[in-house]
Amino acid sequence: MTDAYIALETGDVVTARSRAPGEAYGELVFTTPYTGYEESLTDPSYEAQVLTFAYPLIGNYGVREDRFESDRVHPSAVVARELTDDVADWLTEEAVPAIDRIDTRDLVLDIRERGAMKCGIAAGPDATPADAKAQLEQCPHMSDVTDIGDRVSVDDAEFHPSGADDPLTTALIDCGTKKSIVDSLNERGADVHVFPHDATREDVDAVDPDLLFVSNGPGDPANFERTEELVVDSIDEVPIAGICLGQQIVARAAGGETEKMDFGHRGVNQPVLDVRTEKVVMTTQNHGYSVADPGELEVTQINVNDDTSEGLESADRDIITRQYHPEAHPGPHDTLGFFDDVLEMAEDGRHPSRAD
Repeated sequence: MTDAYIALETGDVVTARSRAPGEAYGELVFTTPYTGYEESLTDPSYEAQVLTFAYPLIGNYGVREDRFESDRVHPSAVVARELTDDVADWLTEEAVPAIDRIDTRDLVLDIRERGAMKCGIAAGPDATPADAKAQLEQCPHMSDVTDIGDRVSVDDAEFHPSGADDPLTTALIDCGTKKSIVDSLNERGADVHVFPHDATREDVDAVDPDLLFVSNGPGDPANFERTEELVVDSIDEVPIAGICLGQQIVARAAGGETEKMDFGHRGVNQPVLDVRTEKVVMTTQNHGYSVADPGELEVTQINVNDDTSEGLESADRDIITRQYHPEAHPGPHDTLGFFDDVLEMAEDGRHPSRAD
């Protein structure tokens, strides 16, 4: 095993063990679960970030491709207390630097106290602290990664049929979508047309959708200007749903505002309160920005820990969004009914008399 170094925005340089060689930079964030590492590592919402696992051992049940959420690993680099050989070999094949034998408890506390921060990583036989510092100097603020949508979105439209006899037609705007979202819609009888994040209203209208769905994704929602324009053009024309980044984009399109969080919500243990039913559910989350002002939408769910907006709706305008991930695999399945609610809204829009 060879040396590795992580240079932090605080000025500290921490020594570690190299598990997958290379150099990288990104926003240093942490996640809490001890399962689901394959899903986390292939989640496009981690693009341009260095992912630290709070749980001490990552990889104790191997690596299986059928658990992947996309076709590649998205974090710029990976940090853990200990990585198994299975995960280390996978990350080496993916050319994603990985380090371990580091006190992740201390690192997580730093992020909690100081917020998500820029970092640089150098790992491998010839790595030096200076190399890690050089990577840190190149690291931009997350809001300055303006091409992040291009990095994670499809280049061309894709079609995923459900096989249902009378399927609903969903136009899914891919801002970094997870495979589980497409699967959740297909399983409920919805055909899914996946469009690039910069799709136009004319592109979407070509499939005559019953539902416009804005996906999760990484980075600052303000950088998804074309997606926001599409939602603005579609409000009151077609039912609209969104998850995670999708909620933020829809809120901005409805006159709201978003803001950067200190260290974000990432993990499988986020409690969410429905303000109408007073029911609390546990959720999986992965985001560094949140809705500060919902605009014309109603806040229907809030985070129990910090009161941030977790659900927005407008019954009059056929809009439902969630900040968390109802489709999480693995993770709490308390909120899978979101997809049923969304497709019921789309069905009512298809047959207006049913909504009366």
